[in-house]
Amino acid sequence: MGILNVTPDSFYAGSRIRSLDDVLHRTEAMLRDGADILDLGGYSSRPGAAEVSVAEELDRVIPAVEAIMQRFPEAIISVDTFRAEVAEASIQAGASIINDIAGGNLDEAMFETVARLQVPYILMHMRGTPQTMNSLTDYNDLVLEVIDELQAKVAQLKNLGVNDIILDPGFGFAKTVDQNFELMRRLEELRILELPLLVGVSRKSMTYKYLGIDQTEALAGTIALNTIALTKGADILRVHDVKETKQTIQLYTKVAH
Repeated sequence: MGILNVTPDSFYAGSRIRSLDDVLHRTEAMLRDGADILDLGGYSSRPGAAEVSVAEELDRVIPAVEAIMQRFPEAIISVDTFRAEVAEASIQAGASIINDIAGGNLDEAMFETVARLQVPYILMHMRGTPQTMNSLTDYNDLVLEVIDELQAKVAQLKNLGVNDIILDPGFGFAKTVDQNFELMRRLEELRILELPLLVGVSRKSMTYKYLGIDQTEALAGTIALNTIALTKGADILRVHDVKETKQTIQLYTKVAH
């Protein structure tokens, strides 16, 4: 899954996109480099990110979805949004998947909307909002609580008739750097939920803060963590660097299978 951020303030400056021409150039490169899914987002979820209105998010996301689908009709787009209105408009514009960092917590209409649309839904674990999540990192048992909180949401979704659910444990969301490493060490425990697992650690703080480097230097660390995630059962890797990740997957697959 390649990351396309149509935002001016995403945490990794190298991923920011400011025009439709740029969207199409990035899309072409990612598809050429082997991306299976393009994850398009119009609201930065970095800690302390600025609030974005629904109208502004729609203005960022919908033209990008339409432009990609017109130029690359074979592309599979997931839209990174926690708003049901943006989710529905994105699917109508040609997107295929909803990627909700809030797991339904920030829009009570999201689960019902996904059920009605009958599209795959990426359920991520987070507490609070992007503005407050860094203060919500108290856990008795991190991984068990993440599993419990995801399981409750999975039950709600299945009761509504949502059948295609992908889990994202939410690295960096309401979790400290040390908690992110614990989550990675115990990642295979999430297989108990018997659902596909998405891992998103690309250039995040658990890499660059731990190593004491800049985000621009975090590619090698990202690949190392993604390789570990593959050994622990990750099914989808959400990344900024598609070409290098595709090579990593090819080598891992050759050894593992």
